Amino acid sequence: MTAAPDPEVVRAIGEHPLFRGLDAAFVHAVAEQATERRFAVDERLATEGTPAEVFYLVTDGKVALEIGSADQPHLTVETVGAGEVLGWSWLVPPHRWRFDARAVKATRTLVLQGEVVRRTLAHHPTWGYLFLVRFMPVLADRLENTRVQLLDLHAR
Repeated sequence: MTAAPDPEVVRAIGEHPLFRGLDAAFVHAVAEQATERRFAVDERLATEGTPAEVFYLVTDGKVALEIGSADQPHLTVETVGAGEVLGWSWLVPPHRWRFDARAVKATRTLVLQGEVVRRTLAHHPTWGYLFLVRFMPVLADRLENTRVQLLDLHAR
């Protein structure tokens, strides 16, 4: 049997803009195994190509989303701050990070387990639909910011 989620974590998830106003039972279900985690400046939250088993609700601080290669410097595509979401790769197979993520300020997050959220969405289609309607702008925003950065790089 799974231990009950930390009530403070449940409250914090429910107050995050992604979850605010959603069914309390849904918030409680996705909070199963969720934790709070802090990252120091320059600490990595994600590395491109590695398994994406979690996503983050940023509650304080700033995180740079970066793309790059061994022979090119990293390019910051977007900076994510308080009230925003970091990570969508947990939702889309093969569940591998598509960006690097690095704290550029001391950062506090709520860490949600992708498998727990996917299972909850699958078992409760109404909750799943409402959640995905809120989550899709995260993906659209990342794609748009990447496009803008690549256009800017190409124009140089």
